Amino acid sequence: MNKYGLIGYPLKHSFSQRFFTEKFAKENIEAAYLNFEIPQLLLFPDIIKSHPDLKGLNVTIPYKEDVMQFLDELDIEAEAIGAVNVIKFDRSKGGVKLIGYNSDIIGFQNSIFPLVKPAIHRKALVLGTGGASKAVVRALQNLNIQPVYVSRTKKEGAFIYQDLSEKILTEYTVIINASPLGTYPNVNEAPDIPYQYISTNHLVYDLVYNPEETKFLKLAKENGAIIKNGAEMLELQALAAWEIWNR
Repeated sequence: MNKYGLIGYPLKHSFSQRFFTEKFAKENIEAAYLNFEIPQLLLFPDIIKSHPDLKGLNVTIPYKEDVMQFLDELDIEAEAIGAVNVIKFDRSKGGVKLIGYNSDIIGFQNSIFPLVKPAIHRKALVLGTGGASKAVVRALQNLNIQPVYVSRTKKEGAFIYQDLSEKILTEYTVIINASPLGTYPNVNEAPDIPYQYISTNHLVYDLVYNPEETKFLKLAKENGAIIKNGAEMLELQALAAWEIWNR
């Protein structure tokens, strides 16, 4: 039986195992999807050795960047942004070759695209600087939206949260939460931005999908913004991962 799985920490509320298990049952696919909740990435090689029937893995927080050191090859997009969320196991030549991809890019891009109004959505604030944010930035660039990171600490070419003013939020009408802030059970948390400057011109997207409406999205909606959570993105990136593993 072919096996697939997810590495990350923690994985208690992971979407992927449920999604793929349901997909396999519905489509009569003889396969299994396992969660590998590892507190240290140093345990990653042990997973490969102990599961010789693995065909592919998803990668989630906090390993999307650090896992690259264990891979033999990177897809062009994954290499360009420096983050991987899909690993394909190529066993065609006797051994095993690990190839890294990033399906978050297409997942996010196709999820947000129908909501984008090119006349007003030209610039974006990306809250967070981890592996997921890099995919978001790449996707926004593909959509001709100019992204800028917002970080907790000073970084070249990025805003810090204290910088965010009425002028900046008027100019940057797309706001993406690419951090885990607000994820269940921490539902009362939200990025520290001046929500009073959000308007009906804003498109506000949260990669978090549990809860369905985060505090971040709720506060934005109260000011008239278009909002969307990351549930559809997750499904789209999962389907893209399935295609990568089986082509």
